[in-house]
Amino acid sequence: MSNNDPLHGVTLKMMLTELEEAYGWVELAKRIRINCFSNDPSINSSLKFLRRTPWARNKVEGLYLEFKAEVPQASKSGIWPTLNK
Repeated sequence: MSNNDPLHGVTLKMMLTELEEAYGWVELAKRIRINCFSNDPSINSSLKFLRRTPWARNKVEGLYLEFKAEVPQASKSGIWPTLNK
């Protein structure tokens, strides 16, 4: 049985950790304007906010899906997406 949900098995912590490693807090704060990314950011404080704020979590999930779509394309072409950390 196949699950078509691209986020199946991916936790919010996994998404946030991967995005932070790829983009850094400064770039995350530019892409998604929420205080937990710009004011003394941390994985734990961001998780706490995102778990109780559905609109912000949706934005993080959307960015994560965009990020994951870029990585396979870039590896095929030999050009990696510009990730500013």
